[in-house]
Amino acid sequence: MNNRNWYLKTFDQLTNQELYGILQLRTEVFVVEQTCIFQDMDGKDDGECQHIFCENDGKVIACARILPPGITFEEASVGRICTSPAHRSSGLGKELMRRSLEEMNRLFPGEPIRIGAQTYLNEFYKSFGFVNASDLYMEDGIEHVEMIKTS
Repeated sequence: MNNRNWYLKTFDQLTNQELYGILQLRTEVFVVEQTCIFQDMDGKDDGECQHIFCENDGKVIACARILPPGITFEEASVGRICTSPAHRSSGLGKELMRRSLEEMNRLFPGEPIRIGAQTYLNEFYKSFGFVNASDLYMEDGIEHVEMIKTS
């Protein structure tokens, strides 16, 4: 059964189950699927950050982290963007990104948005108006590029 619900919450507003689901999905995608050993819990999830996520029948299937200016970059940022492998090619990733950008425009109106994007997703982010803003660099063994969206 398809019972999708979207949420936007601060760290302190997340229930234990929601936080566990977000961290479980991020580990599934970034650590296990991408075979990348890194410190996902980097101290940026709490404070002023917002977590946007989708649950399907009580299970987190997509999530992203919205960061105010000055946390990761000088500009506001969205990161830890991921969808469950079981729900890919369903448009869920595009919906997650669209909703994330809408919230960022509400929270930081008119402000540029900078991301650190895995290069294989470059065209995906370009479809939302991002442009490359750095040379390629390696992060946790994966090629990345900074991208910026100014409007």
